Amino acid sequence: MDFEIKKVADLARIRLKPEQETKLKKDLENILEYVKQLESLDTGSVEPTSHVLNLENVFRPDEVKPSDVRDSLLKHAPSSEGKFFKVPKVVDKE
Repeated sequence: MDFEIKKVADLARIRLKPEQETKLKKDLENILEYVKQLESLDTGSVEPTSHVLNLENVFRPDEVKPSDVRDSLLKHAPSSEGKFFKVPKVVDKE
């Protein structure tokens, strides 16, 4: 494989020291060689997938349950009114 590692580094916007350039070039050559090996595989009978495992979403039915979270949160609010947080007005109508 022949490519300019400095150009690749520039495109990736990374600065490399000379010893890093040598290592990165070797690593990229190994990766490209492996991809070349993968290209030689016959995948004509393999069905395309978006994930390696056959997963499906598992849904559970929604259940309404009593909760006292609102009351405990309102206890810590600087100001509240009924079951709501009371906050300063931030939007004026024109």
